Amino acid sequence: MPLVQADRLTRIGMALLKAAGASEEEAQAVAVGCVNANLAGHDSHGVIAIPTYIDRIKAGHIVPGAKWTIVQESPTTTVIDGHWGFGFHVNAKAMALTIEKAKTANVAACTVFRQSHVGRLAAYPLMAMRAGMIGIAAADSGRSPKHVAPFGGREARLGTNPISIAVPSDLEAPFYLDMATSAVAAGKIALSVARGEQIPVGWIIDAEGRHTTDPTQYRKGGALLPLGGSEGYKGSGLAAMVEVLCGLLTGLGFGVEPTGRHNDGCFMAVFNVAAFRPLQDFAKEVGEFARYLKSTPPSEGSPGVFYPGEIEYLREQRRRRDGIDVEDATWDRLKALATDYKLADELGLK
Repeated sequence: MPLVQADRLTRIGMALLKAAGASEEEAQAVAVGCVNANLAGHDSHGVIAIPTYIDRIKAGHIVPGAKWTIVQESPTTTVIDGHWGFGFHVNAKAMALTIEKAKTANVAACTVFRQSHVGRLAAYPLMAMRAGMIGIAAADSGRSPKHVAPFGGREARLGTNPISIAVPSDLEAPFYLDMATSAVAAGKIALSVARGEQIPVGWIIDAEGRHTTDPTQYRKGGALLPLGGSEGYKGSGLAAMVEVLCGLLTGLGFGVEPTGRHNDGCFMAVFNVAAFRPLQDFAKEVGEFARYLKSTPPSEGSPGVFYPGEIEYLREQRRRRDGIDVEDATWDRLKALATDYKLADELGLK
């Protein structure tokens, strides 16, 4: 696998997206969002997704230049129609607006619908965290094809339906949660296929409902399993609640409609910490809490305790220094796109 520096990978992603019709601002939002996911170690949401986004532009499922609109709002709430624009771009604008409302009202929330894939969900609560606020986000995929079997079932009826929460602190590494309500993100199965790797038992079932370590079975009628293993009703229940907040509250509905168009629905909320207690005191205590967790004696075979968000930060530092591993299959697709758009020489992708 080639090892590529983050800035070069961003430049490649932006050039390909612009060639496919994205504006400078849109291309930057998507490419930076993908590379940031790679840096954090979430390769399933990294540059592996860029060829798929370009395929969706060609199919008319993503509309470059779409103008998002506010359908209705109050001083504390906003409903936003993305008009099939890039989710990275639309959702960031929605979170920025929600943060501005929370500066005045202390608590604000929004729903966003009719937008493409929003990428790594943590990107949006982290915006609130940097503004001294607590950010919460959840996302589903509307009525696009589903990936996760409800607990006890063998047919996909739920999305991976992630949840993310970010909290201000005085820590060097940000304190945040970013998790799918499925055992893993769907992109990790694609990543394993691209890398020719087996997957652990408990990630997917095949078309007959049997556990398997073969990631190719997923595209042959299999399904992801909900978070929790033998206690998967917990992940299944969380996914159902995300579906309500992001599918039903947004008006996207549930189930699958025939076009297969990816349609991320999002619910996001922001809480101004200063409305509850002094921000500096709160941030200091979050840091103390994280260090208290880390001081726990490690269990057998464990490297010790990491607080939420710490491992991603450590990966980012390493990958910014050493570069990002890009699987050969993804690198070949990027090279092929560069050739198609006559950018291979310019991008050094001959």
